[in-house]
Amino acid sequence: MRASGQGRNATASPARTGRPPATSPAALERVGFELFARQGFDSTTVDDIATAAGIARRTFFRYFASKNDLVWGDFEGQLVRLRALLAASDPAVPMMDAVRSAVVEFNRFDPVDVPWHRQRMELILRVPTLQADATLRYASWRAIVTDFAAARTGLSPSDLLPGLVGHSVLAAAITAYEYWLRDESAGLTDLLDQTVRQVAEGFGRLG
Repeated sequence: MRASGQGRNATASPARTGRPPATSPAALERVGFELFARQGFDSTTVDDIATAAGIARRTFFRYFASKNDLVWGDFEGQLVRLRALLAASDPAVPMMDAVRSAVVEFNRFDPVDVPWHRQRMELILRVPTLQADATLRYASWRAIVTDFAAARTGLSPSDLLPGLVGHSVLAAAITAYEYWLRDESAGLTDLLDQTVRQVAEGFGRLG
């Protein structure tokens, strides 16, 4: 599984065959996830990932600021996508229906990527050392929904109601993901549709 390259004994040992050096964020994520599955997140170091990927440690940091960032992938880019999905919603569609549609579409994945996404979410939701990082990133995700609710209701994002919408939708999404991780036969988008729809029953007259 390890490629030749920047390992400690690279100059003394013959080159080993295997995967080519990882030269993209997605390729590094795959290498990292393989190591996390085999060794555990906390026991895997950046040096381990770089060596397995056949790159130098400094090259790893061109793509990710930390091991935690590798787990989250292009999170900032995905936040831009969520905001765009909400912005593109039809103003005539009730607010919570628009939110539900955006959240479901935001979490729709090609079947080939589902196992990797499942592993990503296993790490995010179940590794204690990632929880502080998760709290900050969830706040950014929640703020996008809060801003949308504020715009649709004519309120400030700091008002009670938009904040309640943001927190409730985030809780619904996390609940769907936790259930999905427990039941591999469940469909993620169906679960998200169900949980956000149930939350929407409490906000159905808004927007």
